[in-house]
Amino acid sequence: MPLTTNKTMRKILALILLTALAPAALQVAHAQATKEAREANKLAREGAEAAKNHEWDKAIELLRKATNLEHKYGDELSAVYQQRGYAAANEQRFQDAINDYGEALKLTPNDARVYEQRAAVEMKTNDYDKALADYSQALRLKPNDVRLLLYRSYIYELKGDLKSSMADTEKVLQLDPNNREAKARKDRLLTREAAQVPFTPIVVHSPTPTPHPRHGP
Repeated sequence: MPLTTNKTMRKILALILLTALAPAALQVAHAQATKEAREANKLAREGAEAAKNHEWDKAIELLRKATNLEHKYGDELSAVYQQRGYAAANEQRFQDAINDYGEALKLTPNDARVYEQRAAVEMKTNDYDKALADYSQALRLKPNDVRLLLYRSYIYELKGDLKSSMADTEKVLQLDPNNREAKARKDRLLTREAAQVPFTPIVVHSPTPTPHPRHGP
């Protein structure tokens, strides 16, 4: 048999073999995926139960394993990180809280609430620059949130950036014209701005002397 014919036959046999094995391989892959999905669901349920009991470390470990198997559980894991962060903040373990909110953001980077929560803790540690950055990120996601605008305008005022504080305050008043906090801040900012304006003396012309009236002889 010619060499070329042997090569052709081998290719045909290989193709037949692959065709025959493909369904079996798919079945194995499907079975493996189903097994992982069941395991992930079991871990997620156990994690949720641990979170209900405020067993934060256990809940995070279980949900982390579930998320490694099925990415859809990332939101649940993020929520538990936030819960543990909130508990840490209440115990004044502020750095632990900031770390947990950071882990939550890795999983849900478009959740404005997490930026807001972390910023609130950063405010407690007087880290105004980081708090300002987080409120700005939250506002990028929710640009018309009055509460976030008020928080950021407050930080700008603390830092002495009166122009930026006024810009946020004005936006609040556009969205909520009767907002008391914004009105009070605007009045305060206007007073501070006026105090910073250098005094310009008013030019007053010196009076022109007039001759005494002449009396008759």
